[in-house]
Parts: sequence; structure tokens; C-alpha cells
Amino acid sequence: MGENEGSYRAIQTPGTRLGAQFNAGISTLEPGQSLTAAMGPGGKGPSRGLQLRVQSLDESQEFYDLDPRADGETLLTEVFTRSNLIESDYFGLEFQNTQMNWVWLEPTKLIVKQVRRPKNTLFRLSVKFFPPDPGQLQEEHTRYLFSLQMKRDLIEGRLACTENTATLLASHLVQSEIGDYDDVADRDFLKLNKLLPNQERVQERIMELHRRHLGQTPAESDFHVLEIARKLDMYGVRFHPAADREGTKINLAVAHIGLQVFQVTSSAATITRTQSCKCVHTNGCMHREGPHQDTLEFLMASRDLCKVFWKNCVEHHSFFRLFDQPQPKSKAIFFSRGSSFRYSGRTQKQLVEYVRDNGARRTPYQRCVAVYVHAFLQSICDFCPSFQPDSSMDSPQLSRFNSKSSPLCLSPSFQMSTLSLPGAGQVPSPLQSPILNEVGNSRLEEEEEGRRKRYPTDKAYFIAKEILTTERTYLKDLEVITVWFRSAVIKENVMPECLMTLLFSNIDPIYEFHRTFLKEIDQRLALWSGRSNAHVKGDYQKIGDVMLRNMCALKEFTSYLQKHDEVLAELEKATKRLKKLETVYKEFELQKVCYLPLNTFLLKPIQRLMHYKLILERLCKHYTPDHPDYNNCTEALKEVAEIATQLHTSLIRLENFQKLTELQRDLIGIENLTVPGREFIREGCLYKLTKKGLQQRMFFLFSDMLLYTSKGVTATNQFKVHGQLPLHGMIVEESENEWSVPHCFTIYSAQRTIVVAVSLEPESEDDMSLSHNSLDKQTQHRANTTMHVCWHRNTSVSMSDHSLAVENQLSGYLLRKFKNSNGWQKLWVVFTNFCLFFYKTHQDDFPLASLPLLGYTVSTPGESDTIHKEYVFKLQFKSHVYFFRAESEYTFERWMEVIKSAASATGRICLFMPKGPFERNGN
Repeated sequence: MGENEGSYRAIQTPGTRLGAQFNAGISTLEPGQSLTAAMGPGGKGPSRGLQLRVQSLDESQEFYDLDPRADGETLLTEVFTRSNLIESDYFGLEFQNTQMNWVWLEPTKLIVKQVRRPKNTLFRLSVKFFPPDPGQLQEEHTRYLFSLQMKRDLIEGRLACTENTATLLASHLVQSEIGDYDDVADRDFLKLNKLLPNQERVQERIMELHRRHLGQTPAESDFHVLEIARKLDMYGVRFHPAADREGTKINLAVAHIGLQVFQVTSSAATITRTQSCKCVHTNGCMHREGPHQDTLEFLMASRDLCKVFWKNCVEHHSFFRLFDQPQPKSKAIFFSRGSSFRYSGRTQKQLVEYVRDNGARRTPYQRCVAVYVHAFLQSICDFCPSFQPDSSMDSPQLSRFNSKSSPLCLSPSFQMSTLSLPGAGQVPSPLQSPILNEVGNSRLEEEEEGRRKRYPTDKAYFIAKEILTTERTYLKDLEVITVWFRSAVIKENVMPECLMTLLFSNIDPIYEFHRTFLKEIDQRLALWSGRSNAHVKGDYQKIGDVMLRNMCALKEFTSYLQKHDEVLAELEKATKRLKKLETVYKEFELQKVCYLPLNTFLLKPIQRLMHYKLILERLCKHYTPDHPDYNNCTEALKEVAEIATQLHTSLIRLENFQKLTELQRDLIGIENLTVPGREFIREGCLYKLTKKGLQQRMFFLFSDMLLYTSKGVTATNQFKVHGQLPLHGMIVEESENEWSVPHCFTIYSAQRTIVVAVSLEPESEDDMSLSHNSLDKQTQHRANTTMHVCWHRNTSVSMSDHSLAVENQLSGYLLRKFKNSNGWQKLWVVFTNFCLFFYKTHQDDFPLASLPLLGYTVSTPGESDTIHKEYVFKLQFKSHVYFFRAESEYTFERWMEVIKSAASATGRICLFMPKGPFERNGN
């Protein structure tokens, strides 16, 4: 090493990304305390107190001095406080019992009653509850610790996956710890840190993949690690050996979704994935009581092992399924029967609300870029054998030492962007929220420009990426039913068993299929993207083979999709018949996760077929017949077109039924809208001539009648029906000259005659507060449904518009900029139901803001806008102006296309306006 000259690249040890100082050993001394002062008489340590050793996820160890009578909660609180861990309920402390099995420290019991030799026991901080989507984790610190858990599981062989997936995970972990690729630094890091059991064999592959992550920040690396890991079958799985009634060896596991049973001979194949269960244990047997009250027995090796697993089931059920923390059971006066064990922490719902509501009081978390002290000092030792680093040297001393030695090369990717809140005097924008604030620096802009240059420019890549981005949104939409709504009805026990079976037995298999499908698309796009994949063996710049394979598999679910008619109808009947179910249904619709009318989500599986068809049509149109991906794409298109044709009539019927049931809940004064044969045609705002002059009314046109309503002033924000006119025998005449009212016509019916007019003036800006930030305030009724937006924007929407909007759904990342600002902010944007919904990332469970598009105009920026960037479109309503940047020409054109289909109100208003002389003559 003597001939090596120049600067050294800083190399980190595990945990330094969090700012942890170099730890040459384990020290429990207080600042300024000497070793002799800390020793008791005779050189022995103090005998009072309980000294416990805890290992963090970054493998560092610390000691905690507690009272001998301290319970588990005391130690947990100390660990979480010292770690500055806010989302602490996801974590726990585990230790090995006398049988060498890892068990969780119970908060409510004394430590000395749980652990035989506490002073000699290593407690390990670990993730206890693995959420279905790591996007539910709101803190960057929490996501970092979760990624360290994935790292630990990889090393210990718990996170079973293919070699390709393991190397991809390892490459993101390397990027997270040391930043951008450097050949020497990579080899040094992988030499010092074990990430995979077979690391030496795949080291070159890890480095190849790491090279592609140029510019990726540590937070982004954590996201990638968690996004890949959560799709694996073994994500969060902890095996508990057992046997079934026949004596067959199996492994049991419990997760957010319920009880899982694995064959011992095939660790990747799940026999049973029970969505909800109630587990009871007796001696060495575990009984699983399912939704049909069937009982399955699992035999475990001992009563203690059985009880450990049973406690895990209780805790997982409480954390993921309950809304509120379960109350402790009162102790029996004379004698007790059964276990008193209860889950003692917050539920996931309570935790999410706590973190969200206390965001302003959080202690700032910032990643520190520390030097790779161990390797650096080792290099110094190689040059100067007489130099020995002092183990008590603290971080400032090391920093001073390093600054005097050689300059350190730190990756620019560790310079994190900061978010600045708008000033107190700033006029609030419709899209501003405490979380969706503006980025006021140019760092993000520079990073995005770098990304654009690295991504492929082939249009086929961006068409394939649209499949990926919309599939992510689609899977989230399915989770509204399979995870969130299921949890609500199970908690209150309000849904009949037959309906539970009908609903979830139809949608659960579809959800599981699309989880696997999304995983395949994600992996293919990861290989396709990057500056070049010419060095990768195999042709990954295609999507047709993945689509063909999955479109063929999707045909197996046709029978499930055909039952959606029955599911929607039975759910509607049950909510009318059972008041408690109706209450839970309405309360669930007020949750932010249910950002659309609930029954809308039940239509998503059939609508998704139409999306596949349209995207594949664009891909086939782009390819030439001699392209290697053309044949597979063409065959995939044929397969999905066949299924879509079979279900097209059913989709039309479902969309109509869904719209009628939605209106039934929003209208007061009409008993039954969902009569057989009735079709919804149009809804819109008109002005009715009354004794007080022209009064705003909301009209609803059906195939057999016309309703007109006024907006209620009640807390429910519903519309009250004022008139119901049958279409049979109805006459409509233009009457502008008769009443001297512009754009006026008269409606004659058997019951009454009314005069209405179309207003060409949209609402004033002051009246838009109800529809702009509807998701920032938990109102009693969702204010961005189309009827409310039509009311505020003086426009109308037809059923054909609704169908077109369904076809034009789109998702993806966009950069957003306000009219009078300099910075761009990256947001995950979803277009559906004539509205843009905004998220910080695609992992988020609910949108943080929304923008109804009816009445907006969309265009490219003009010279006065001073926007000098590519692929930018402008949205404007009066003085409200937003600019959005897409990543490519294709995505720019797609966003313009879908927004134009929803934004412009002119075409809809013209349908109500009387024709001019030229239109009457057909000229």
C-alpha cells in the first residue's frame, strides 16, 4: 500500500449514517467519568441496579441501568427514547430464552420474571410488526431501521429470495451506506460487511447493480430496499415449527393478513393464507378458528412454544385489525380462568394518527455523513505501525484528526433536500398542506435533470412504465377493500358471514395475483432502466413476455369478475337492511384512505382490463412487426381483449349501478334510485327561475325522470330533492326571448312547468374552498365527488364522460411548481374521477391533497410564464395556476391527454346551450 497516494475515500461502518460515533468496544461510562471512578470497591462494578445489554439494528450495543423491579415497558421506553424513535410501536426487544428460542420481551411483566439471567442476556431491537406497505411508515428514521432489519434478515437467511433479488437488495444497501459507486470503496465495504451468505460469489454482481444507483439518496435507497422486500413471500415471516393432525411437519407464521401455513418441504409455497382468524391454545395444540368457525388443530412441541405463537397472534390481530388499543382485562377476585395476556401498545391506526398529528413536535432527524473510521484508521496503521487509535476518542476528535490527515471524498448524494413551509402571511393555495409544501431550492431540480439523462429514451420504456405506475395505484385501490374495509367490518362484527365470504373470496385471489404481477413488472423495469444494460446478460428491454404470461393467467379469474354484479348488489342490500353495517360503511367512506366512493373500488378489477387493453394497443402501435417484442405484445393484447369483450356489458351495468347507489347516499328525499332498468345519463348545475329570481339548482337526468335539488346546509352536505319530473310526455322549448334570460329554456311535464338557464360564469374564487382541499379537512362528506364539483364550477358531467374518465386513469411522478415560486417538488400524482390526487410517494396509503379538474384549462406555458423546461404543462382556473413537469415526451403527452378529457368544461356547457342560427342550419 506504500505506493498509494492522494486522498482516501471515506468508508463507513454500520450505523454511522445515523451519526453514531466510532465504537472500538463497548463503553458504559458517563461523559467525564473515568474507569476507576466507575468501579465499585475492590475493583468490582456497582452491585445495585439491573444492567442490561441491548443491541441496536446497526449492531452497536449499549447498556441500560434499571431498577431490579423494572418491567419490560421501562426498558422499551429507555431504548426508544435514546434512539429517538417515534414510530416505536412497530418495534420490540427480543431475547433468547432457556430453550434458545427468540421471544419478545413483554412490556407488562417484570424483566426478572421473563429472563433467567438478565445481566448475561443480549436483548435485540427488532421489527415486530411488518406493515403490508412500508409506505405506511412516515418517518425516514423508521424506514432506515426497517432497511437494517431487511439486511439482518438477509444475513440470517430469513428473507428467502432468488439470487438476483438478493444481489439487488444488497446493491441498494451498499448505496444507502456509502453513496455512489466507487470500485475501491465498494470492495472495502463488502470486505468489512457481510450482506449475503454467499457474498463472495456474487460480489461482482452487487457492484454492477450498485453502479446503476448513481445519485440515489440514502432515503431513496431505503425505499427501494423496502419496496423490493415487501413483495417477497418471506417478508416479515417468522417460522414456528408445528405439525397438523396427520403429523405432517409444517411451519406457522403470523402477519398483518392473518395466519399463514407453510410446508416444510417447500418454504416458498403457502398452503393457507387465512385472512382473519381467532387463535386459541390448549397445552401443546393451536386451534385456528376461521371465518366459517371451522377448527384446525396444529400440534407444537411444547406448551411454551404454543403460548409464544399464540401471543404473537393476539398482538398481530390487535395491532393491525383493531382501531383502538384493547383495554386490560380486570383481574378476578377469587380465581381466574385462562390467560390474562393482552396487547398493551397502540394499534397501527392509532400510531399513524399520532405521528401525523404530532408532526410539528417531532425531533428533527438528519442523516450524518460520518467517515469510514475503521478502514481509514486501519490504513493509517498500515503506514505507521506505531500509531494506535485511542478507543475513547470521540467524534469531534476524530473529525479534527481526519481534517489534519487527508481530504475525504464524500458522495454528493448525501446532501439532503429540505422542505420549507410557506410563510404565515402567504395566501394558501388549493394544493398546499402541512406535508405537501414547496421545495425552495434547486437541488431536486438538478437531481431530476440527472435522472432524465440516465433513463432510456425509447418510447416503449415509458409505455411499459405506465403499466407499472398504474398497477401500483390499482393495487393500492384493491387494498382499500382487502385490508382497510375488511378491518373495519371485522372490528365491529357488522357484516353477515355469507356476505363476507362472497366479497372477500372474490377479491382476495385477484389481489394476490396482482401483487405477484406488480413484482414481475417492477423487476423487469428495474433491469430495463439505467444508463445502459448492455453488460447485463439477457434482453430485458421488453415487456411483452411478462404481459402475455400474466394476461393468460388473468383469464382464470373471469369467473370471479363475473360475480362482481352479485357482490355489488348484495352489499347494497345488506347496508339497507342492517343499520349498523350502513353506519360502518358511511364512517369508512369518511376515512382518508377511502378517497373515492367505496363501491367505486369494487369496479376496479374489470376497469383494469380496459387499461391493459389500451396500453397494449399503444405498445403494438409503437412497435414495428419485426421488433422482437411485437409478437408477445400482440398475443397479450388478444388475450386481454377477449376477456374485456366478455365483461364489457357487465362493466356498463356495474358502472351505472355504482353511480345510482352513490347518488342514493348523496340525495335526500328520494327513496329508491336503483330500480331495474333505470340508467344515469347526466348531472349538472343549472339555474331555476323562482319567485326570488334565478336560483342555483343541481339537476340529475335519468332514463325515466329528471330530478332537481338544492345543496343542503346540514353537516352531511347532501343535496335535497325539490322536484321529480317523469320524462314520459315531457316537452323542452327554448324560451330565451320570452323570459329575457340568456341561455334559457322551459321544461313542460305532466306535473309542473319550470324555467331553467345555463350560466357561463364559473364560481368565484372565494367559493372554491369546499372542493379544493377536501382531503386536508375531515368533513362529514367527501366534497370532491363530481356532483359537488359541478355545483361549485357550474358545469355538468355525463355518463359517457364518466366512462371516458375510467379509461383515462393515470399515475406517476410529476414535478409541481406554483405560479410565483422558484422550486419544483416531486409528487406522486393519480388521475381518476376528474380529479388529481397528490401523494408524497407511491407508497402512501392516502392522498394528502386533491385538485378537481372540471373547469380548469390545460395548456403549455407561454413566454410570460418564464418556464424554460421541457415537458411542462400548465393548469389554470382564474388566478390559480400550477405547472407540472413530466419525465419524457410520452408521459407529457399522456398527462395532457387525460387532463384535457376532464378539465375543459366548455364542451359540456354547450350541450345545454340553445343552438345559434348557424348550428340550426347545419353550417
